[in-house]
Amino acid sequence: MYIDSHCHINFPELHEKIDEILINMRNNKISHALCVSVTLDKIDEILDLTKKYSNIYASIGVHPDYEDVEEPNIDTLFNFSKNKKIVAIGETGLDYFRLKGDLTWQQDRFRTHIHAAIKSNLPLIIHTRNAQDDTINIMKEEGKKSVTGVMHCFTESYEMAKQAIDLGFYISFSGIITFKNAESLRDTVKKIPIENILIETDSPYLAPVPKRGKMNEPSNVIYVAEKIAELKNISVEKVAEITTNNFFSLFNKCKIL
Repeated sequence: MYIDSHCHINFPELHEKIDEILINMRNNKISHALCVSVTLDKIDEILDLTKKYSNIYASIGVHPDYEDVEEPNIDTLFNFSKNKKIVAIGETGLDYFRLKGDLTWQQDRFRTHIHAAIKSNLPLIIHTRNAQDDTINIMKEEGKKSVTGVMHCFTESYEMAKQAIDLGFYISFSGIITFKNAESLRDTVKKIPIENILIETDSPYLAPVPKRGKMNEPSNVIYVAEKIAELKNISVEKVAEITTNNFFSLFNKCKIL
């Protein structure tokens, strides 16, 4: 049994083939998928998926790359968090790769999500890119070890991963670890204990080898698991077992089917 801990199956290119996606998940032993929110205006369509499919869960949050959208506040995020199928706050964080200039608003949004996570007692889903120091500093300042979560689609340094783990966070790897130019990231995978790892697709993006160049989907998370098994010299069944246990430990509102 595998779990895709981060996907966007409400995006149009996946939503239009949702029945096929669910069949592919079942055929590849993907038991659950967490459909992650990036803007507030799309949460209803995500929740519709969670109502229709018992093995689909949701988060609530606004992605750091989205500027001209409804800004979340703590109460809004908290109120949504009461829904039984919303199991996390995010995705949130900092992205200094895609956006430049004064990003104080991005930092403020990140802090809002952290406070909502503390209030709701739900884990955070954090996106970080080219913002290692500020991300960790804000996690320390606002979270004060009273919040946990996951560093999703992790591509930063081992040193940052270690700091996040010390703060109680898991590290989630995507199909990027199968890419030819991702040697340093593979080294990070080798160093991090499997007990601190989640797996994800971030679909419809980042399809892993051997699906590179095609639209990604949750069933492809098996290739991420296989690469981790190869790098750690353990069985893929062991990777599936431990990362699944990690998922339910972190996202403890989810039910084992």
